[in-house]
Amino acid sequence: MCLAVPGRIVSIQGDEAMVDFGGVTRKANVSLVEVGKGDYVIVHAGYAIQILDEEDAKKSLETWDEILRFETGM
Repeated sequence: MCLAVPGRIVSIQGDEAMVDFGGVTRKANVSLVEVGKGDYVIVHAGYAIQILDEEDAKKSLETWDEILRFETGM
């Protein structure tokens, strides 16, 4: 099973960006997409593979939050 996670670009340097995944920040390669600071992207295996508009990204993040709450019983 593959998992692609939405996140927001907080900084970019060359082909590498820092991406905020709901409070957890990780590096991702952005050479496959044209992005700017503040853009939302889908990241898979360390690569940003798709740009999301803000509304779609927020809906996706809300769904992830619901899944996590369900899994943890909160």
